[in-house]
Amino acid sequence: MADFLPKPALHAACQAFIEQRMAAAALAMQAAQESANSDTKSSAGDKYETGREMATQERDRNAGQLHQARQLAAELARISPDAPCDAVRPGALVHTSLGWFYLAISAGRLVVGGQECFAVSGAAPVALALKGKRAGEAAVFNGKTVQVLAVS
Repeated sequence: MADFLPKPALHAACQAFIEQRMAAAALAMQAAQESANSDTKSSAGDKYETGREMATQERDRNAGQLHQARQLAAELARISPDAPCDAVRPGALVHTSLGWFYLAISAGRLVVGGQECFAVSGAAPVALALKGKRAGEAAVFNGKTVQVLAVS
């Protein structure tokens, strides 16, 4: 059963993933801003303007990544890791013939307690294929039959 892979630990791993992304984006934004601020006007004015513009674009790209990480945090906050699930839906931990899936956010491969699990969003193709399934049922994903072994 899914008892040896605790949902709260997976939830915490997803939270750590988001925090790491937010910190990296904020740091990169700060570095890009400092780069833009430190560019000094040279006799080749075009070089100065190009450097500032590139730094501004980099800062804006990182601001977008920070915004996406905040959206992931809001999405994760809507999921209670303590709520039991008897069918595949957001917040469910699903043991399948392909492995473990935690339907929360798209964080990819996580290892908790030595056990591998994939954190996927509810919009992920595997989540859509498994949606509503219960233990003992099967779904077709990528042309293969996937058995749902347990849902918690």
